[in-house]
Amino acid sequence: MASFLTHHRIVLDRTLPVRRRHAALRTCLDLYAPYGFRATYHHLTVSARMPRDLSADPESLTRAVTELHEARLLRLAEDAQYAEQRRREKQAGRRVPRRPGTWWHLHGRHTYFQTDPLCHPALLLPEFVRRQTLLAHSESVPGCARCGNEQPAVSRSTGHGFIDLCRGCGAVLRSCTCGRPHYLHPREKDLWPRLWRREHMTDDGLPNPHWPGGLEDRIAGLHLWCPAPSRMRRDG
Repeated sequence: MASFLTHHRIVLDRTLPVRRRHAALRTCLDLYAPYGFRATYHHLTVSARMPRDLSADPESLTRAVTELHEARLLRLAEDAQYAEQRRREKQAGRRVPRRPGTWWHLHGRHTYFQTDPLCHPALLLPEFVRRQTLLAHSESVPGCARCGNEQPAVSRSTGHGFIDLCRGCGAVLRSCTCGRPHYLHPREKDLWPRLWRREHMTDDGLPNPHWPGGLEDRIAGLHLWCPAPSRMRRDG
């Protein structure tokens, strides 16, 4: 697969067909997506005002890939700073790092926002990356660690306890006391194809007013599922 920058240049190339540029944006998201692939795509369609018909505003692709690129540069700068820090620590004889890695190495590939692609922070991607970098350096940030929302959490019953969800992004703030993992899923099974076709946007690049539910409605409608505990196998 070609590099992020190769496909970044394709997206910016106004001489290419809009579908070719859109396909290159998808490859960029395969290589870097702070909210996860689907959630990041949804975020960019809204923040860059990508219309359902891309030919109506081809520059929306430029806005989308520019935001993604700026966030990636921040990540690369953090990676370079961490690598330099580790070189200095090793020269000083410290083999165990003071901190285990950058936020992307710790959490970026296991994003919080895989549950529902519509449930993610409203932050621009560079703002989200800056926030996660501060947290990786043990800096304090207000509100939800993921999105900064300071409203009271949404409490959901698990049948034998409760979990708390952030109103701003749907992230789990407090797990059930039972200690078993609980998974949240959107009720729709055909959501992604509709998102890819940008049915949630109008031809003017505005959110479709007929698209079902806002963020809090999406969070309230998430289907809660807890896997049954595995039973011990008995020999004989």
